[in-house]
Amino acid sequence: MEMPKNRFKQGLASGRTQFGLWLGLPDNSAAEILACAGFDWLLIDGEHAPFDLRTIMSHLQALAPYDVAPIVRCVEGDTALIKQLLDIGVQSLLVPMVEDAEQAKQLVRAVRYPPAGIRGLGTSLARAARWNQIPGYLKKANDEICLIVQVETARAMENLDEILAVEGVDGVFIGPSDLSASMGYIGDAGNPAVVEAINTGLNKIRASGKYAGLLCLDPSLAGQYIEQGANFVGVGVDTLILAQGARKLAQQFKSDAPVADEKPQAGY
Repeated sequence: MEMPKNRFKQGLASGRTQFGLWLGLPDNSAAEILACAGFDWLLIDGEHAPFDLRTIMSHLQALAPYDVAPIVRCVEGDTALIKQLLDIGVQSLLVPMVEDAEQAKQLVRAVRYPPAGIRGLGTSLARAARWNQIPGYLKKANDEICLIVQVETARAMENLDEILAVEGVDGVFIGPSDLSASMGYIGDAGNPAVVEAINTGLNKIRASGKYAGLLCLDPSLAGQYIEQGANFVGVGVDTLILAQGARKLAQQFKSDAPVADEKPQAGY
């Protein structure tokens, strides 16, 4: 049995912008439907959506047969939780609210087996190792991990250069919504000051040789961010697609149906 390759890392290495979708619905049928849509990656949001370890694993199992790369955003950068996520098969991990280089260094250690890190060994119980049926898993696993740290506050942006200097961080994801709130523009991720800060950050990330990403639901603004260096961009959220699509359908037949908000969102 061969070691599973990290599809997300392979996609990034191709040089093509990788487009993805946020998954917030914990039912794995929704995940499987979206796995057929043609996105490069799908992100299972364990930070804000109602996922636990078992439902994240269920989503990974649902996505596995399809040509789409799964990413998991954990609720926080806890070393014990990261160990569990890696053991159930997560290879691409997005960690929110990374504020400085020390946090980034600890995360690098958490996702790697010794001597490069502190990830605990439990492969006989691990789906990632196919329960000890992948020869040499312990020596190959580190190479297939993609660690993305999320910077989403003014302080994190101030420390971006130091975070980017941390070896083992594969990419940096900028969180427009929390960043806008931190900068004093809550609910206004498309504010020119926020956009300028994001553009500056994207340029720094790319200049460092690391991968840059963000979530942006405004197509025109997403295009601008790609020009500024974004390698991977989330362009939708499953819950919003369902809510907005359902409202539009109701409006076609009912005059008293709720009016959908047509204004695109700059980020999340």
